[in-house]
Amino acid sequence: MTAITTTTVTPSPTPSTITFSNLALAEPILRALQEKDYTEPSPIQAQSIPHLLQGRDLIGIAQTGTGKTAAFALPILQRLAASSTPLTPKRPRALILAPTRELAAQIAQSFGAYGKFLKLSHLAVFGGVSLSPQIRALSRGVDILIATPGRLMDLERQKHVSLDKVEIFVLDEADRMLDLGFVHEIKRIITKLPPRRQSLLFSATMPPAIKELATSLVHNPVRVEVTPDSPTVERIEQQICFVERHDKNKLLVHFIKQKPEGLVLVFVRMKHMANKLVDQLHKDGILAEAIHGNKSQGARQRALENFRAGRRRILVATDIAARGIDVKGITLVVNFDLPEEPESYVHRIGRTARAGLDGQAIAFCDRSERNLLRNIERLIRRPIPVLKGHPCESASSHAPEQNAERPFAAGNRPNRSSQRPGGFRSSSFGGNRTGGGSSRFGGAGERKARPAFTKAGFSRF
Repeated sequence: MTAITTTTVTPSPTPSTITFSNLALAEPILRALQEKDYTEPSPIQAQSIPHLLQGRDLIGIAQTGTGKTAAFALPILQRLAASSTPLTPKRPRALILAPTRELAAQIAQSFGAYGKFLKLSHLAVFGGVSLSPQIRALSRGVDILIATPGRLMDLERQKHVSLDKVEIFVLDEADRMLDLGFVHEIKRIITKLPPRRQSLLFSATMPPAIKELATSLVHNPVRVEVTPDSPTVERIEQQICFVERHDKNKLLVHFIKQKPEGLVLVFVRMKHMANKLVDQLHKDGILAEAIHGNKSQGARQRALENFRAGRRRILVATDIAARGIDVKGITLVVNFDLPEEPESYVHRIGRTARAGLDGQAIAFCDRSERNLLRNIERLIRRPIPVLKGHPCESASSHAPEQNAERPFAAGNRPNRSSQRPGGFRSSSFGGNRTGGGSSRFGGAGERKARPAFTKAGFSRF
């Protein structure tokens, strides 16, 4: 990887003189943006789109919530629409690789919205659903394929898709891809791509493994980096509640009733616990839904749509199922169980404080979870304030020795060996023409793996 041009931007408001109209986008795309009341690009959009329209390869250091999907979707739509290349069965012209089915679905939604007035087709393929609809759609031909690695490789091995005509390749959330163990699939997919193509890589962080991957992917890229002016954790009111395990349900009901407005996202570690907690909330007269890997894709999508629309104000989720959840209006995140990986805590609380707004995150800690709390506080380099006086306060869970365990309670410095690299961040689809019509979901199954260490920024999309 050579001759990288670095452009660093901060998420301050984009200057009013820069609008989407200034970015040389085609009229049908501008019309679709205007219909959604999008007029000013976010920083990463303003910095990336001109380079991508010129055909440059790009490395984007961008977090969830910065508007990166539109940063690559708009130029892709423009480039493909400007060409008269006909659809070819099984051979997409653009390929976007995403780590999870939820993110793949959201990307497909974006292509459908921004390409509403263009005669281009898109298809999302991922696991958890039947292969047959995806195979039929691919056999008709699609312009844009959004896929998770596992399902894409399944389709490629069975000769239902060929990548030899891909003009534009996007690797989204590359660091998350590696965390989920997809590195071998990604490298194999890259070998299937034509050497002459435009390549884009987006990642929240750039550890050595991502830099190594980039060398085989991009050529003479421009590098655009969005540096948040304040980490998500600084915009979120965080509190820890020491509580006995058997009192957690009662305490959750207390906080839900105490906060009657806004959406509440509750995190648990285990799939069965999500179902059990939803059943208990129903007994307490609180409507809630669960989203986890054992749910069918249709059930997961319905739960997410009900939550997004406010038909269910409470959503109980596991970490992997929550990947890709980008819902406005989440005012409270509850860590019912503390995560085993401290990075997951940062990702979880990043579901609130979206679009530059403030949010609240409350974590429950029983006596068995004190070591998990210690690791989280080492990671975020600050103590989480203890909420005292709540109805289920536990003296034994907040034992005197807890202060010694919490690395910042007595001004202790974090153990360097415990530090992690990086910084803080946070319908159905198918082979439809983006000008209208219905679509289906499509590919790769959910994997259980160490969550990514992410940052959340702000976004207009």
